[in-house]
Amino acid sequence: MPTQVVPLTSGEITVPAYYAGAVEASSGVVVLQEIFGVNAHIRDVTERFARAGYSAIAPALYQRQVPDFETGYSPDDIEIGRRYKVRTQADELLQDVQAAVDYLKQQGMQKIGCVGFCFGGHVAYLAATLPDMAATASFYGAGIVTWCPGDVGTTLARTPEISGELYGFFGKEDASIPAMEVDQIEAALQLNGVPHQLFRYSGAGHGFFCDRRDSYRPEAAADAWERVLTLFARTLG
Repeated sequence: MPTQVVPLTSGEITVPAYYAGAVEASSGVVVLQEIFGVNAHIRDVTERFARAGYSAIAPALYQRQVPDFETGYSPDDIEIGRRYKVRTQADELLQDVQAAVDYLKQQGMQKIGCVGFCFGGHVAYLAATLPDMAATASFYGAGIVTWCPGDVGTTLARTPEISGELYGFFGKEDASIPAMEVDQIEAALQLNGVPHQLFRYSGAGHGFFCDRRDSYRPEAAADAWERVLTLFARTLG
């Protein structure tokens, strides 16, 4: 399983992306970072998808602000990551995701999905509006109902533009995402006829999938991983 950092052309800049390509893969996955950058956890997730038979790529979504950013999980790290998050722009994020999609297509990938965590879960919901996105897995994307990066509206308002299938994963104890907001997401998906399933895990909070954080919940993470693989197997092949 070869891994490398590859350059993506996104607008007027070059965005580095961590790439893990499975041998003879025919479908690809774009992996979208938390506020902590393309760090060891995101690289590991990218490699897990490659081991599952996909070519996977994780673009550096903060590259316009700070090159090659990655950090840990301390309170100071969280503050820094949030600072960069609020400066992002939806159109630039979509450019970065599309650049990753284009790279996968150049490698021969015929169908493409995406998965995102934390900030990346929010970006994944945005990315689901791209025409090439056959399936999306969004993990605890905070702010979907209330905010859109650099926009006066909300990301939820873009739900009618989603053409593929979407799975959402949330912890019932997530202080960043009230249950009412998850209900609003589900209502919007239903109203707009988007094929979807939302999964809510008891005893889990924000970041429950990341095995490098204190919030990690192995049972919820294992269940979510199998559901993502099932989604991608059915929609991407």
